[in-house]
Amino acid sequence: MIKTISSCFVLALVAFASARLAADVVETSDGSRIVGKIVTIHGGEVSIATDYAGTIKIKQVMVTSITTDRPVAVRLASGTRFDGFVSTASPKTLRITAPTGAVTTPLAKVAATWAAGQEDPDVVALRRHWTYEADLDVNGKNGNHNQLGTDTAMRVNLIGPQDKLQLYTAYNRQVTDGQKSADQLKGGVDYADDFTNRASWYMRDEAGYDRVKGIGLYDIAASGVGYDFIKNDDHQTLTGRAGLSYRYDNYIDPTSPSLSSPGADFEIEHLLKLRNSYLTNSLSFVPAFQNLANYVLHHESAYEIPLLSRWWKLKIGVANDYESRTSPGVEKLDTTYFTRLVLTWGL
Repeated sequence: MIKTISSCFVLALVAFASARLAADVVETSDGSRIVGKIVTIHGGEVSIATDYAGTIKIKQVMVTSITTDRPVAVRLASGTRFDGFVSTASPKTLRITAPTGAVTTPLAKVAATWAAGQEDPDVVALRRHWTYEADLDVNGKNGNHNQLGTDTAMRVNLIGPQDKLQLYTAYNRQVTDGQKSADQLKGGVDYADDFTNRASWYMRDEAGYDRVKGIGLYDIAASGVGYDFIKNDDHQTLTGRAGLSYRYDNYIDPTSPSLSSPGADFEIEHLLKLRNSYLTNSLSFVPAFQNLANYVLHHESAYEIPLLSRWWKLKIGVANDYESRTSPGVEKLDTTYFTRLVLTWGL
């Protein structure tokens, strides 16, 4: 009886250990052996999630062997799909074992793989999806000067394979020694559509107020074309825009005449993806044709660092707003240094 119990215990322990050891295995032409869970094969890359290094991406041409411990969906370059276990028949040749039988195929003919029962990643990539981002920065100071500042922002994006819609709003309020040093609200919409791999057209509109600078209401509407001078989605993008605009400024001071004039619109956006962080830069310049010396200039540079959760990140940066025309006694340039906690979801 004791021997029987001991045998059952040993068998259960072996089964448990085997289940713990079960994993997908990827071997490469340089002799590397990566153990984990294959997430996808897509776009010429094999993504495998590991416990020791997170998700690793390997060039498909470097892979010589793949073995899975569970059924996966496999789509070949011809469009044929199989669901089954994957093993290696010979170097750079896979065997897919399905309930209806087995089939072998060169690894180079595999267009995509994904978890069985999930959607084809190419189908998912063609579907528009929403992303959301909320920022918050609250700062204060007591002593020789008393200061309290609040800076909040919200951005919603609808992203498709060839277009992007952005909706955003932001509010900045600073009170120093009982006097408002910043009171600015803005909201806008921006839509861009790629009609070639690098060229696009865009439309945007932004409205708001800046009571410290004496602007009761402003509105900038613009449309034009954009071009991606650098377009490497995995590393870096640099986009330039040029078009026509219409500006309207209504000043709080009744003696200051309002501005209502067509103008130009110039913008530059840059994104650099580092190993685990992002560096972003943006610059816009909007002069009025009525008086080219009357223009608006906005610049922002920020460094984004992900925190423990993929939903949270820290954003550190500087923003400059320059209004060439303001109310008497008001500085034309506002510079803001910020450290914001950012919540993102829907990615």
